[in-house]
Amino acid sequence: MSHHIGRLYLVPNVIADDTQYSVIPRHVISALQSIQHFLVEDARTARRYLSRLKIFESIESLHFEVLNKDTPAADLQDLMRPLQNGHHIGIISESGCPGVADPGSMAVAYAHQNNIQVVPLVGPSSILLALMASGLSGQKFAFHGYLPVEAKEAARMIKELERESELKNQTQLFIETPYRNNQVLGHLLKTLKPETKLTIALDITGAQENIKTKSVKDWKTSKPTLPKAPCLFLFGQSA
Repeated sequence: MSHHIGRLYLVPNVIADDTQYSVIPRHVISALQSIQHFLVEDARTARRYLSRLKIFESIESLHFEVLNKDTPAADLQDLMRPLQNGHHIGIISESGCPGVADPGSMAVAYAHQNNIQVVPLVGPSSILLALMASGLSGQKFAFHGYLPVEAKEAARMIKELERESELKNQTQLFIETPYRNNQVLGHLLKTLKPETKLTIALDITGAQENIKTKSVKDWKTSKPTLPKAPCLFLFGQSA
């Protein structure tokens, strides 16, 4: 058994189908060639992604273990065992970058506690790409995940985040399940102040990519109907 300890690689995934050659950098592909063990949210998605990159002779020879939001912390020692045997492990998120709004951070925390080197690889993060393209403040920002489903709760949270955004000049970002895009847009337009800037960042890196920032007042005069595609919503003051 090798006494050399493997490294934990954080492997970015695509955020839109069939974009692997435009958004996954070459150094990620070369790093992947030395990895046989993967911790993934969903083995099917991960297999499909790796086979589309066409770097492995056979996907069958790779090892996949599931690491998702339901994985108990007690399982981590077993999941990370290949590192102790000198094998590298790659963490692959369902979409975008592991550890950012993603259960991968649990394994990363374990690696730090156990003196295992963590190697983050560059790739697409819808949160950062949306922020870059929004024209809102990139100095101070916060990602809040999903808004509450219930209209009254959603409105309360939107008001609270809008207050915080004015107070700190902080951009607020959140995401939605594609089939609820239009409901959420409705909540935002109804609740936010007319002058607040709202960015709709639709299908980032995908075929329908469309990122626009307008004041709430302007959005109201030409309210779009959003398709069922991944979407981020950002609001705040102009940079």
